[in-house]
Amino acid sequence: MATRPERDTVLHSWTVQARWDAPTVVGASGAYFVLADGRRILDFSSQSECSNLGHQHPAVVAAIKAQADRLCYIANAWGAEPRAALADRLLERSGFQGGRVFFTLGGADANEHAVKFARLARGLPLGRVFTRDRSYHGATYATMALSGDARSGDAARPAAYGVEHVPPPYAYRCPWDSRDAEDCGRRAAEYVTQRIKAHGAAQVAAVLMEPNAGTNGIVAPDSYWPALRAGTRAHGVLLIADEVMSGFGRCGEWFAWQRYGDAGRPDVMTLAKGLTGAHLPLGAVVLSAEVAAALEHEMLQTGLTYCGHPLSCAAGLAAVEAYAAEDLITRSRTLGREMFTTLQLLQERHRVIGEVRGGHGLFAVVELVRDRATREPLAPWPQLAPALAALLRDALDAGVSLAARGNLLLLAPPLIIEERALADTLGLLDRLLARHFPSRS
Repeated sequence: MATRPERDTVLHSWTVQARWDAPTVVGASGAYFVLADGRRILDFSSQSECSNLGHQHPAVVAAIKAQADRLCYIANAWGAEPRAALADRLLERSGFQGGRVFFTLGGADANEHAVKFARLARGLPLGRVFTRDRSYHGATYATMALSGDARSGDAARPAAYGVEHVPPPYAYRCPWDSRDAEDCGRRAAEYVTQRIKAHGAAQVAAVLMEPNAGTNGIVAPDSYWPALRAGTRAHGVLLIADEVMSGFGRCGEWFAWQRYGDAGRPDVMTLAKGLTGAHLPLGAVVLSAEVAAALEHEMLQTGLTYCGHPLSCAAGLAAVEAYAAEDLITRSRTLGREMFTTLQLLQERHRVIGEVRGGHGLFAVVELVRDRATREPLAPWPQLAPALAALLRDALDAGVSLAARGNLLLLAPPLIIEERALADTLGLLDRLLARHFPSRS
C-alpha cells in the first residue's frame, strides 16, 4: 500500500497545518542534510539549535549501535551502565561534585521537573517561581506558564502555576530606558531581587532563567547573570539555569554560566538538545550537592517510563566524549568570535541591521529594524517579517538553511562546521541583505 503524503497524516509543531509544505530529508552528514530531490543543504541553525555535533556523528552512531546490541531498554527502577556513566560525566563537567542527575526526555520536561525539585527542596509545594518575559522553556502547559512567550501567552495562566514574569535584560530595548548595556543588565537583576523581597524570600522557591542563548533573541549583558546569582543566593532562593539551548559549547563554554566562574554557578541546571547532539531524545536536570541532599530522604513524586533510557544515555555519553576529544568547546569560541566580527562588518554595510548580539560561541542574533534611529522592528514581535521570509527562501535555494523569528536572524551552525562553509554563508547573507533591503544597505 502506498504511503500517504506526510502533510496528510502528521501534525507538525509550531505551524499552521494547512500551510505546512516542507521537503523531505532523506539523509545527512556533518553540517549538511540531503533532500529527497538530491539537494545538499548546509544546516546553519543546527536544526532547532540542537545538532551541535552535526549530523550522523560517527562516534555517537557507533555508540547507539553498540548499546542496542547489548541492552535497548530497562526501567529507571533498575541500574544501567550508560546512565550512571553519563550522570558522572555531567557532574564532572559542571563541577557539581556530590550532586545528582535526573534524566528526562527533552528540555520542556527537564524544566518542569527542575521547578518541581526546587519546590520540594525548599519545602514550598506552591512556592513562587520567577521567570522572564520573552523567554521560552517549553510547550507543555506548565512550561508555557513558565515561558514569557507571546505565542503561548493565552494558553496557560502563569499565576495559576505560581509563576511571575519579570522584565528581561534586553539591553537594545531596555525596559528601564537605559542606553548602557551593563546598567540595563544590573537593573534587570535588581528587579528580580526586589520582587523576591516584595513576596518574602520564604515564599519564593526559585528563579528560572536562560543564561545566554534562546529563541527569544536576547543575549544578556555580562553584568546580568552574576548579579542575578548574587541576589538569589543572598535570599536563599534557588537559581535554575535553563541551558537547554546554551549548553554543550553553543556559547563557547560547556555550559553558558561557566563564563562567569563560581560567581555564576546556579543551584540547578537543565539540559537537552546538545546533550546527545540531537541523535536521540534526552534531557537532564543537574542538581547541586546541596539541592540533592535536600531531596535525599524525600519521595520523588514523579515518573517517566523512559527516564534515563539506555540508548539515549549511550548517545549522550558518546556526545560528551566527542565534544572533549575534538576540542569543540574551544572551536566554538574561536569560530564564534570570527562569525561575530564578520556580522559586525555586515552591520556597518546594512542599515537594516539594528544590532548584532552574541560572540561568545557559535550563536549570534541579528536584529533587523526599519529605522536605526527609532529602533522600530522590521515586524511586530513575534511575527515573521515578509521580507525576512523571502530572504530565507532565497538562502534555501542557494543551499543554506537559516532560522529566523520575528525580526531576528538566529545563527547557530554546528560546532563542526568547516571554516570555509562558515565564511561562504556569511558572504551569502551579505548578498541577500543587499538584495532584499537595498534601501537600507
